[in-house]
Amino acid sequence: MKHQETLTAYVASFVDELTACGVQDVVISPGSRSTPVAYCMAEHEGMNVHLNIDERSAAFFALGMAKEKRSPVAILCTSGTAAANYYPAIVEAHYARVPLIVLTADRPHELREIGAPQAIDQLHLYGQHVKWFVEMSLPDSALSMLHYARTIAARAAATAVLEPAGPVHINIPLREPLIPNLADMKRWVKASGQRHANMEIKQGKMSLADDQFADCLELIKQAERGLIICGPMDQPGFDQAVGRLSERTGFPILADPLSQLRSSSYCKEGVIEGYDTFLKDATLCDRLKPDLIIRFGAMPVSKPLLLFIKGMERVNHLVIDGGLGWREPTGMGTHMLYCDEAVFCEGLSTELSHEPDREWPDLWKGIDRIAKQQLRSIHDETGLQEGKLFAKLESLLPNQANLVVGNSMPIRNVDTFFHDSSKEIRIFANRGANGIDGTISTALGIAAASDLPTVLTLGDLSFFHDMNGLLAAKMHRLQLLIIIINNDGGGIFSYLPQAQEERHFEDLFGTPHGLSFEHTAALYGASYVHPATWAEVDMAIGSWSENPDFRIVEISTDRKYDVETYRELVKSVSREIRAVHYVE
Repeated sequence: MKHQETLTAYVASFVDELTACGVQDVVISPGSRSTPVAYCMAEHEGMNVHLNIDERSAAFFALGMAKEKRSPVAILCTSGTAAANYYPAIVEAHYARVPLIVLTADRPHELREIGAPQAIDQLHLYGQHVKWFVEMSLPDSALSMLHYARTIAARAAATAVLEPAGPVHINIPLREPLIPNLADMKRWVKASGQRHANMEIKQGKMSLADDQFADCLELIKQAERGLIICGPMDQPGFDQAVGRLSERTGFPILADPLSQLRSSSYCKEGVIEGYDTFLKDATLCDRLKPDLIIRFGAMPVSKPLLLFIKGMERVNHLVIDGGLGWREPTGMGTHMLYCDEAVFCEGLSTELSHEPDREWPDLWKGIDRIAKQQLRSIHDETGLQEGKLFAKLESLLPNQANLVVGNSMPIRNVDTFFHDSSKEIRIFANRGANGIDGTISTALGIAAASDLPTVLTLGDLSFFHDMNGLLAAKMHRLQLLIIIINNDGGGIFSYLPQAQEERHFEDLFGTPHGLSFEHTAALYGASYVHPATWAEVDMAIGSWSENPDFRIVEISTDRKYDVETYRELVKSVSREIRAVHYVE
């Protein structure tokens, strides 16, 4: 075959197999070396192409799509530093267990390490942050090599979703000329009636051996004061399984907002939401000490909960992980159980038949009720305060919505104030590496992949870090409500020990920037609202819920006022709980 025919056969076979394996979306950043792959993807009727000019934004955009879809999304870029710009999102995907297929075009071997342009060392570029790396062979039209190209695609798609899910990296060296023959592409694409994978790869659900399960069951039967702790989880059906386990055991569920349990109808009776506030009281923690902890998912956001767990010496602590990881930062785990989380809960619930003692769960529920009642007093604040925003947000969002939350203070405010949701609201945040970069792009990826209204809440510094990402909303006409809490700097540091040393604090940590984002909204074609009162906040968010568009609502708050208000609330929660429960 001639070079163009060989190039077309090889690349088209690879792309066709990706689609046969269920990879339906690719986010492409333009570049020359990736031309043949980009052309073949755009030509394939089974592939949805999303253009995102900035590679850093593109990778986070794909991350958001993959999170929402719970399936792999591909990203494609040219060679050189374009590939390096993918790195932050790949790190996040690795730690958050999000399936991405990273495709980087590369110079052929003879152009490496000789000073050729856009030629960097792309081999194992992402280190241990990808599950699998392969450099493909140069295009070859032999039947065995076309089978090889399809096998690489199938293996990539399967590996990305095999537990624990995560990113895979395929480096694709290509020689010029780079233009495929699109008219000839159909020869290498399976007909619609033959849309099955060349290599089908399956993974079952992990379960414990009978004797291992019996040991766990015995530990749980012996426990009188057990706790179920659920961190970030996104497994369909888990809410029903863990809700049933809570009913059978009487163990309360401490549910992180990213566990998706707080709005689940299956867990309403057992879920505790206000623990981040009342576990700040060390004396109260002593009274609430369990004799067993069962933990699912990544570590919850709450630092008071982390410290509470760290104080549990000589307490059986079961960590259940269907992804074969080691998500145990407390150092207090006693059992690491590699088992599908829902399977584990269902198996226990089937074997447990006794009526649980209600005194223990009632204690937790009573304290939780008081804490949330006191926290609701934040509604009395007349000034714009960020905690109040999150306390009001649930009532302002439409039923069935995506809520994307920035790191630092926004996710902590959701943990503290976003309670008692009767709406089907799926909450997202980039808690794999807990960074503030790429938040806008992640939210736009979620919006692009979902039919539900999507709302993003984030701080001013997080917004500043990813303003490039706004272009995707304009290009693809995406509907997204962005709520910026602008406290002119890094608000979270005002809650940390650094704030006690005032010398240099504002320059090094407060980092005031003096920016308003009205002109940013105009640049990217977003409508803009800067409310000055709570009535205007309600109007801005409520009108968007009725008629979604691309809108930025910038709420200006005062860092000092936010901190003082929050600390007084925490004190009032502690006082009220102590008064009711006679805690000395």
